[in-house]
Amino acid sequence: MTRPTPETLAHRANPATVAAAASASAVASPVPTSGAGSLVRSLEALGVEVAFGIPGGAILPAYDPLYDSKVRHILVRHEQGAGHAATGYAQATGKVGVCIATSGPGATNLVTPIADAYMDSVPIVAITGQVARPAIGTDAFQEADIQGITLPITKHNFLVQTAEEVPRILAEAFHLAATGRPGPVLVDIPKDVLQAQTTFTWPPTLDLPGYRPTLHPHGKQIREAARLIAAAKRPVLYVGGGVLKAGATDGLKKLAELTGIPVVTTLMALGAFPDSHPQHLGMPGMHGTVPAVYALQKSDLLITLGARFDDRVTGRLDSFAPDAKVVHADIDPAEIGKNRHADVPIVGDARHVIDELIAAVSANNEKNSYEAWWAALNDLRERYPLGYDEPTDGTLAPQYVIERIGELVGPDAIYVAGVGQHQMWASQFIKYEKPATWLNSGGAGTMGYAVPAAMGAKVGKPDTAVWAIDGDGCFQMTNQELATCALEGIPVKIAVINNGNLGMVRQWQTLFYDGRYSNTELGTHKHRIPDFVKLAEALGCIGLRCESKDDVDKIIKQAMEINDAPVVIDFTVGKDAMVWPMVAAGTSNDEIMFARDVRPTFEEDDL
Repeated sequence: MTRPTPETLAHRANPATVAAAASASAVASPVPTSGAGSLVRSLEALGVEVAFGIPGGAILPAYDPLYDSKVRHILVRHEQGAGHAATGYAQATGKVGVCIATSGPGATNLVTPIADAYMDSVPIVAITGQVARPAIGTDAFQEADIQGITLPITKHNFLVQTAEEVPRILAEAFHLAATGRPGPVLVDIPKDVLQAQTTFTWPPTLDLPGYRPTLHPHGKQIREAARLIAAAKRPVLYVGGGVLKAGATDGLKKLAELTGIPVVTTLMALGAFPDSHPQHLGMPGMHGTVPAVYALQKSDLLITLGARFDDRVTGRLDSFAPDAKVVHADIDPAEIGKNRHADVPIVGDARHVIDELIAAVSANNEKNSYEAWWAALNDLRERYPLGYDEPTDGTLAPQYVIERIGELVGPDAIYVAGVGQHQMWASQFIKYEKPATWLNSGGAGTMGYAVPAAMGAKVGKPDTAVWAIDGDGCFQMTNQELATCALEGIPVKIAVINNGNLGMVRQWQTLFYDGRYSNTELGTHKHRIPDFVKLAEALGCIGLRCESKDDVDKIIKQAMEINDAPVVIDFTVGKDAMVWPMVAAGTSNDEIMFARDVRPTFEEDDL
């Protein structure tokens, strides 16, 4: 049996991702080189533009040929920064992100960003050095079993055994990362393999028996889904990040407008459907809009596209959408039925699923109006719009800051968020009209994600404005990468929403722990430690501070005019602002609170 090559496999790749091997350039005859040289040549043949990393003893042989390579290497300040930068690059461009670290602590510092990419289905390839093969298992200096450590958080991982297999394994790693359900792949290479002499040839023959992602859905399931859509009175298009990964946003808009069905987009799917579209109800879940949460709860049919019934969306699972039948389409069959039974399971790429649903629904000449359904939803939109109260103590409202950033910077920019209150406000008060304009750590909720991810996004999209909305807690975890941005000429904008506290934890302490604020005050208000403006300047950036509502627009515009250096803005805001609406963890979506001590009232008669 003939094994497939990168070219023969490329046509099976998800069109919305990078089938990296398809861009490979053939090498006419074998070229003598080292394992390290073969690694770098493979990266070049795979079309890699940039890699983020830090050298060290075990990976050092790879850095010598990298010195002469056309692959741009960006020297980060921490391996976690390398991993998040690769993720941000991948999310912004749709290409495979690449990060490099040495063995031991270098490799283990990649564990967090690898887990983050795994949870959010982001295609990255992590290349790590390993101690020489004879030393493996001896507790040698800087040895760590990174293959074993990352087994549960990678789509696949490799321990390279010979220099001859480097090109094949690299090609397989990129193909696995980019196709099917995207995800991180780790390639661990012992130092003696990098130093060994070999010959480089391209393209290699891939050896991936059994790896055949299902792209096209089964016709019978599509027809059954169309039948349920035709019969439904209260359907909802429940859209997840898989629609973005598949490049299916145009098809989603066509399907929504064809059917007239309401649309909700999860935190990972913001931008998949325009926020301004009249059929868009907003984000569902713990901090979703009242209409979106209500729509899912009262629906009689969930058309679930590339979403996974995450606990932050469903609330208490046994009370979620109790009267709804479920059409669940996902490229990963393991997700279907994992959390919620699917009446119509559809395995396939979201782009193909949506295209075939459009054809099947179009064949039905009847179009439902859903008048009663829309009347109830529009009533909720009028009564429970997103909003916030101005602080009574005269401090700056964080929601206002974020809203003004979105309005002044506009929908063409890329917005990157850390994790916590500022992340939720950024999802609520910035309007996302286009795909790949909202990057965040959704599944893992990784503090420290924003700064390096913004750096990676800006490297991938140098002509696009990139704004990170970060918290004072998150910012202090990875802000050292601003030194990288300053030296590498990566002019990101960092808006630090500085409330002096670990804001989301403080909110929970206020609501559920009787205001006992145990270890959540950071000192960035009371003591101004650190002083973010001085810190920014020390890291080679422009530092600005805003403490008054009257200065917000002026400061944002000032930052927008600076394009030759990174900018950090310390927005000093009040500490008591909260994220609303809210479904408390472990409770039913029926218990959503519109504001503190304010529960929405629903008209049930017509439903």
